[in-house]
Amino acid sequence: MQEQDVIIGLDIGTTSTKAVAFDSQGQVVAAHSEGYPLVQPRPNRAEQDPEAILQAVITGMRSTVHDAIEQGKRIIGVGFSSAMHSVLALDQHKRPLTRLITWADNRSANQVNRLKHGKDGHALYRRTGTPLHPMSVLPKLMWLREQEPETFAQAATFVSIKEYILYRLFQEEVVDFSIASGTGLFSLSSLEWDEEALAQAGIRREQLGQPVPTTHVLRGMDPDLAHSMGLSADTPWVIGAGDGVLANLGTGAISPGETAVTVGTSGALRQVVNQPVTDMHGRTFCYALTERHWVIGGPANNGGILLRWLRRELGSQESENGTDPYAPLIEMAARVPAGAEGVVCLPYLTGERAPHWNDKARGAWFGLSLHHGKSHMIRAMLEGMVMNLYAIYTVLEELTGPSGRVLVSGGMARYPLALQMMADVFEQNVLLPEVEEASAMGAAALALVALGYWEDIQEVKRWIAIRQQIQPAAEHVRVYRKLYSSFQRLYEKTESEMEALAGLQIHNG
Repeated sequence: MQEQDVIIGLDIGTTSTKAVAFDSQGQVVAAHSEGYPLVQPRPNRAEQDPEAILQAVITGMRSTVHDAIEQGKRIIGVGFSSAMHSVLALDQHKRPLTRLITWADNRSANQVNRLKHGKDGHALYRRTGTPLHPMSVLPKLMWLREQEPETFAQAATFVSIKEYILYRLFQEEVVDFSIASGTGLFSLSSLEWDEEALAQAGIRREQLGQPVPTTHVLRGMDPDLAHSMGLSADTPWVIGAGDGVLANLGTGAISPGETAVTVGTSGALRQVVNQPVTDMHGRTFCYALTERHWVIGGPANNGGILLRWLRRELGSQESENGTDPYAPLIEMAARVPAGAEGVVCLPYLTGERAPHWNDKARGAWFGLSLHHGKSHMIRAMLEGMVMNLYAIYTVLEELTGPSGRVLVSGGMARYPLALQMMADVFEQNVLLPEVEEASAMGAAALALVALGYWEDIQEVKRWIAIRQQIQPAAEHVRVYRKLYSSFQRLYEKTESEMEALAGLQIHNG
């Protein structure tokens, strides 16, 4: 890259799309974020309008490209990141038959239970690397086939949101190895669609995109859409990968013994390995980054979404004001000592993925007495969120050995209290990289490799600067060791009751 060159990382997230332009030193030159709603028409449903996301891509790119060009920069390419596990049914003319069904959609819980209790369920996980959970595309397709057979029969193809956007831009029907490896339909060993998984879903391989490496380059964009973004139609786009694996790349957590922790609306812990690794107990995922790099880890449903709930239900008027509506909640939690004076929270308000993979998990506080208040409940919920992340961390240690570095990104990383909790519970120094949009940076970095500007993804470490290092506090470590043992036992003892309660339907009137 020359001094005037910039590479754009485009990241389609759960609630917004971000376009970020990076210069040759990894500095952000221009950025724009464009939001859109998550539609929840019924319990356990989480859908989006694919056209709204396409417009967010166009708007975000147009603003970022304009700002970069105004500074005299030259756009040399675009790298693409997106949320995983989405599916959209298209008719023979490539028109949507459904809304986009997102990773957060739990409608296929019954199909997952059948897969889990079937004789081939665990073997399916070991071949594909995708845990059996409603987030996966496989049970979503099973649900669609069983519950909306007319729509299923009309569908010519099934695509993720990234595939849909790329088809609209380039008229190519391709899917990167990373997004494919999050469907539950893709073989980790052959890097092709898994025939047995396709049979379970009831679809043919012709109804899915052609799998290609994450470094696949697309050129020849639709001229009108290119013009609307301010780009040349010949600007190269690199297909990229899923947002989670690219967050590892964007934080520089790509060497053995390095763990990336991302806590935004949801959370995840991930490590990069040089060959596919699955867990005999089915607790972790394994997704492709490149053909020589794989990312293993576990996602947590309950990240920053807990702050949103706490603000709505336990917040005060002051939390409605100011630039950060959640800061007052963090301040309240900080008034309480580590351990919340004996209150433990199971923070599973949205069920949970790793390490339990239990969509029927539910939230609860234990140990409350009359002297406890909102501050205790808020702190205990934040501690519960961190302890669930630590539970995933211990699983990764079982699979790959002790971690040497823990690098944190995402919205929760802006709160010193959350970072200190993580250092204390993990008993590790926690490193906070300068970059805030790790997935976008990872997409840009992978694009530089694909376009020949870099030889290897390790070169991204030249871009990574550590803003802060947080050390564990010995007095807190002692408290959290005891608290974590209680946290584990409470989940084990209440798991069956959670399932019973999740099955209750309460009707008013």
